[in-house]
Amino acid sequence: MKTMFNIIKLNEKDNIGIAPMSIPKNVQLNIGIKTKTDIPYGHKISLLKIKTGEFILRYGQKIGVALVDIDAGEHVHSHNLSFSEFKRDYNNNFLKENFINKKKNIFFKGYKRNNGSAGTRNYIGLISTVNCSATVVKKIADKVNNELRKTNFQNIDGAVSLKHSSGCGMNNTSYGMSIFNRTIEGFKVHPNFAKVYVIGLGCECAQISLYNKDQASRSVEYLNIQDEGGTKEIVKKVSNKIINQLESINKIQRTNIPISELTVALQCGGSDSYSGVTANPALGFASDMLVDHGGSSILSETTEIYGAEHLLFERSINRKNIEKIENQIDWWKEHLHKNGSSMDNNPSPGNKKGGLTTILEKSLGGISKSGTRNMVDVLDYAERLKIKGFNFMNGPGYDPVSVTGQVASGANIICFTTGRGSCFGFKPTPSIKIATNTNMFNKLEEDMDINAGAIMDNEKTLEEVGNEIFNKIISVASGEKSKSEINDYGDDEFNPWIIDPTM
Repeated sequence: MKTMFNIIKLNEKDNIGIAPMSIPKNVQLNIGIKTKTDIPYGHKISLLKIKTGEFILRYGQKIGVALVDIDAGEHVHSHNLSFSEFKRDYNNNFLKENFINKKKNIFFKGYKRNNGSAGTRNYIGLISTVNCSATVVKKIADKVNNELRKTNFQNIDGAVSLKHSSGCGMNNTSYGMSIFNRTIEGFKVHPNFAKVYVIGLGCECAQISLYNKDQASRSVEYLNIQDEGGTKEIVKKVSNKIINQLESINKIQRTNIPISELTVALQCGGSDSYSGVTANPALGFASDMLVDHGGSSILSETTEIYGAEHLLFERSINRKNIEKIENQIDWWKEHLHKNGSSMDNNPSPGNKKGGLTTILEKSLGGISKSGTRNMVDVLDYAERLKIKGFNFMNGPGYDPVSVTGQVASGANIICFTTGRGSCFGFKPTPSIKIATNTNMFNKLEEDMDINAGAIMDNEKTLEEVGNEIFNKIISVASGEKSKSEINDYGDDEFNPWIIDPTM
């Protein structure tokens, strides 16, 4: 008996399908054609004859043009498919209203802060304003964490040092400096910190005087190494001070907080062809559920919505949001051109091995993480979230930098989808990792929290996995450790976006 291989067709308009397994040449497919070439796992196959220059469609959307004539049954990838610009068409009459929470609140167990914000973790933060103080904040965090290992303070998650490679050699009045300062400000007041120390060297561009305008706050303190007499003195002073505060910090306990106080960073990394079929739309379903209960989600990565931004435009509550994204994309085109690059230099080699070919295809899959609810606001990088609901935030596609901006904006949970496999974690915000396929989940199960590959395996529906993600968000927000936390990831992923040339 001959085996018939099934091909996934995602939209009636599509002229390509997706192989759910490696398919050899010259075998019968369920769509009534035979393969004319080998089709790798997760890659595209032509469903009909496509002429040179014709648009190739996936999700019912344009992902590029045929470089040559492609016969039905042929492998479609970088050798015969190329990026191409096209006119973005969308419909929006702006008659939308921001969603008003009418559902009964569900609660998570979180840390209510004095300013009204809600934390999902209770960390002590040590923020360096400049790379010159990176070693000092690391030494202080190590001393505090060593002390915590000897104690039984159940309500303290640890001390985390937010060290980085910037803070000086910059133009003090530039756009790059303004978003750097905004990033530091966002982490300084992040609700996952019970106490924060902002530490500089003393002579850098990013002076602590830029951040200490809230001297009345008891939760943030500011010090310079030069003022305190050097490395040993400041390490001793701050670590002793924190150790003496541990008992009072431990008295902060979890309490019932409505999930409307959750803000989820929507992220993907190491994407593959199944990202837009399983994990990303399932996360979008969970994002919709959160928004429907009054919560918020933040999609970022401007370079990875390119070619799909018109789908966000259709969901915008106003023209202003559309203009913001258009201006952000124009800025990116100029920025990349100045540096000898372009928007279509994405996807990465790993993405292509996983079946993605153009940035248009990657963006269409990536944007499904955002669900279907109204886009209520468009933020600049690390800008504080102002309107509850689904927000878009400008930023690069590089995961650590993108997440840094989202957390600075206020995200207290991260949901991270991956097809190739990612071991990402980010302190102080817990990261939930969602696998797009079962093969990778089984191989990297110690790093994956949820297997959205069950959708492809016909074991669960997209809605069932979406509910699973939603419930995992609540349980992790309430204190359950994610896989990245169990593996102690997150101490080195803080990466503010560096735009300016180093001078």
